[in-house]
Amino acid sequence: MNIQELWNLSNKVAIVTGGANGIGKASALMLAQAGADVAIGDLDMDDAEKVAQQIRDMGRKAIAVSCNILKDEEMVKAVADTVEQLGGVHILVNVAGGGGGGREVPEKIDVTDIERDFKLNVYSAWRMIQLCAPHMQKAGGGSVINIASMGAVTTSPGMSGYASSKAAVVHMGANLAFDYPHIRINAIGPGATRTHALETVLTPEIEKAMLARTPIKRLGEPEDIAGAVLYFAAPISSWVNGQVLYVNGGGVQTLA
Repeated sequence: MNIQELWNLSNKVAIVTGGANGIGKASALMLAQAGADVAIGDLDMDDAEKVAQQIRDMGRKAIAVSCNILKDEEMVKAVADTVEQLGGVHILVNVAGGGGGGREVPEKIDVTDIERDFKLNVYSAWRMIQLCAPHMQKAGGGSVINIASMGAVTTSPGMSGYASSKAAVVHMGANLAFDYPHIRINAIGPGATRTHALETVLTPEIEKAMLARTPIKRLGEPEDIAGAVLYFAAPISSWVNGQVLYVNGGGVQTLA
């Protein structure tokens, strides 16, 4: 197999949740550049359609699908629409998620906040895998890429629910790899990456402290994470399964 074939996603269909912006958008565009057709799942249908149009302008097929990961019926429909309109599912990128990372002071939050972390990050990813797996198996195999976080292995105040949910994402995928022997399930743990979510908590002081602990003296960009997504999606990683890749500039970036 030559180098082009190792990175070629022609005749593959990907679903990217949270695909309208940030890491999801960058991942969707990179997968399309490698030849995949892509379903952009998101709450923001206007932005999702813009990304889908960018992909169609590349000569690939793309659709925008409404996908609120807190609503099972929307996840079911997103997968069904992808199969109907694009012909199957070979790649699933679970980007959509969230939580109160950095703001989870135990004395000030409720148990429902922690429950929501796990619904957003763990339960939704598990359910999307369950929904996509039959289509991947029918196609002879597939690749799932779960977006975790450096928070899965670092410690910091105000992060107990979010960080533990992201650690669960990593361990969940490693175990599911044994349940689906023809589907590769890996995870990516982004370090501090310039997305809207980070900007809500980032201050100049926090950024300076982060860079002091980062050999590559910059924060991540969505495209840095998308490169790892492409690696896990492509044939080049065909013997990589149940793993997590931390993409963090070589350092540890925490909020405190």
